[in-house]
Amino acid sequence: MAVITAEGISKRYIIDHKRGKGSASIKDAVTEQLSKLFGGKGTPGSDHERIEHEDFWALRDVSFSIEQGDRIGIVGHNGAGKSTLLKILSRITEPTHGRISIRGRVASLLEVGTGFHPELTGRENIFLNGAILGMTRDEIKRQFDEIVAFGGIEKFLDTPVKRYSSGMYVRLGFAIAAHLDPEIMIIDEVLAVGDAEFQKKCLGKMRDVASNGRTILFVSHNMTAVSALCNRTLYFERGQLIEQGETNQVIASYLSKVSKTRMVREWATPDDAPGNNLVRVKKIEILPEFVDDQTYIDVRTPFRIRFEYWNLMDQANLNLSLHLNSMTGEVIFNVGTQSQSFGKGLISGECVVPGHFLNDGTYNVSMMIVKDTVTPLYNLEEGLIFDVADYRDGVAWYGKWPGYVRPQLKFHAEMMEENILND
Repeated sequence: MAVITAEGISKRYIIDHKRGKGSASIKDAVTEQLSKLFGGKGTPGSDHERIEHEDFWALRDVSFSIEQGDRIGIVGHNGAGKSTLLKILSRITEPTHGRISIRGRVASLLEVGTGFHPELTGRENIFLNGAILGMTRDEIKRQFDEIVAFGGIEKFLDTPVKRYSSGMYVRLGFAIAAHLDPEIMIIDEVLAVGDAEFQKKCLGKMRDVASNGRTILFVSHNMTAVSALCNRTLYFERGQLIEQGETNQVIASYLSKVSKTRMVREWATPDDAPGNNLVRVKKIEILPEFVDDQTYIDVRTPFRIRFEYWNLMDQANLNLSLHLNSMTGEVIFNVGTQSQSFGKGLISGECVVPGHFLNDGTYNVSMMIVKDTVTPLYNLEEGLIFDVADYRDGVAWYGKWPGYVRPQLKFHAEMMEENILND
């Protein structure tokens, strides 16, 4: 039986580019008045006025059906329309076009603090959220102790939630959503705020909820968590539903497309290429060494980072410096080639990154061309962005693996002496 049906869902937002009255500068105000006096660009019906409003379609003609007990993963880049869809399903916003049909009580956790009244205590917000879900006071009381224990907020139960940290907000919000017996549970990427132990608890609880025949919709960038939890997955891109089906197949398609679109940047001639009158970048490329039918980089995959650049000087001692950065700006490592004497022409460099070295995540490669080992000639700060997907074999825990590197080092344990505690 279908519990959620979406038929041709579209959502349009109107972006207003016009400054508000309070934000206009004196220059803007004078220009506007002169335009009105002399019939300039600010007159009604002018091109200037028409471009002040822009339509943005967050979703375009999305249709799908979800059966009772389905565990649905929703994947895609930021801005793909995932969160907009969840807001429509949660009745927070209405679609511009199309129709949504939902059978069952829905509990949503879309962002930190969703559904909380900041002036009320944790205790009061538990009862408030239960009432919003249509539960009686006795029903809420039966689950109350489990909610408090799962959220780990015993000491702060009678503290206004406006004083909670983001982690406490999420723990309480998830505990309420999971324990107040919803037929449909909607969880956004908000779980990433929690620590690894809490993520493990949440995934375990969602598996328990799903095993009781309830329906789950789960948005996450953690593909391992989606694979472990969800039997079906929806893949969104630029507001459109690109693919839906069995989870592993859809995730492989999604990651493959991500890799193919980000693996190389190339410029045809020095005139078009980034650089200066000394050096120009021709190409920066990721060359993975895939095994079998794999089509995307995961934590096991070795790959090469290859650079090509034009040297426009007659003779110079040059070396390449490679930075691998996290998306938050931390430098994961910095390596350089030896300095060599080069004349005019095309020069290449290549760095080999072994498998089982980087953790899953999104990384940015930057390159610097250096003269005489000390003088930077050109720095390509955002050379290439690529993703490393997670992979785990024989591990039952699917929380976020901490750190930027994830090497396989020799590390073992052994029994030194048996039964010493029984003596």
